[in-house]
Amino acid sequence: MSGLEVRELECFLALAEELHFGRAGERLYVSQSRVSQLLAALEQRIGARLVERTSRRVRLTPLGERFHAELRPAYAELADVVGRARESARGVAGRIRIGFQGTADARLMEAITTFQKRHPGCVTEIVEVPFADPFGAVRQGDVDAAIVLLPVAEPELVLGPLFSRQQQTVAVSVRHPFASRTSLAAAELTDVPLISAAAPAPAYWREAQAPSAVPAPAVRTLQEGLTLVAADRGAMLLCRPTAEYHGRRDVVFVPVEGVPDSVLGLVWHRDGETERVRAFARAVAGAGAGAAGGEASAA
Repeated sequence: MSGLEVRELECFLALAEELHFGRAGERLYVSQSRVSQLLAALEQRIGARLVERTSRRVRLTPLGERFHAELRPAYAELADVVGRARESARGVAGRIRIGFQGTADARLMEAITTFQKRHPGCVTEIVEVPFADPFGAVRQGDVDAAIVLLPVAEPELVLGPLFSRQQQTVAVSVRHPFASRTSLAAAELTDVPLISAAAPAPAYWREAQAPSAVPAPAVRTLQEGLTLVAADRGAMLLCRPTAEYHGRRDVVFVPVEGVPDSVLGLVWHRDGETERVRAFARAVAGAGAGAAGGEASAA
């Protein structure tokens, strides 16, 4: 099978049915000499003659007859497989799995609703992406695309539309000195232990979510982080909508000035880009624009 070309098989099948080099060439949109070249390459690969050609007629050898009988259904099955894959890649039907970090709030649901109205033949499934593994589900094919916190620097992932840009807040215990403040400057967080995500989240991503040189716990889930905040084991940066969604009596969320905004983006694997993914990306882009910077998910 080494080096086998599908075109050689197509040439043989056409020739076996037409029994004429010229007509086989016309059927394949190649010259008669090209048909001869492809047949010769296939016969050399097999190690025997498949076609006998005289000045008066073209016919299959006994080996050619057997080869044709076995090849034709196998080629038809292969063509069906390729066709189904093509339809799946180009069509917006079937199922699409969308991952999200933290909270599937109204704006993410708006994007999903828009997508489903446009493509009623495609069922949308929603899967929560672990806080400590923002890209794993996309890499492993557990979801077709995911809305995750930026930054994204994974070479195998495509970053699609940005879904929101929100001011950061810092979550602190009600017992923390910052709990009574109405706002903070970024410089005031320099000596504050900021709780970060644990591995397998990439180091650059963890540092972006918790830019602090002070040692602090690393957590796997957002709820773990908020529990540690409530216990005054550290603070945690969260976007404003996430802070509002996860409000609790023992944690205070204080706006922070001077730190980069929290930004979400839709990502998918380069090898997994289909028309379904592109259609969902268009729905996300529309929802993000309509939400005037609203948040789709958390952290």
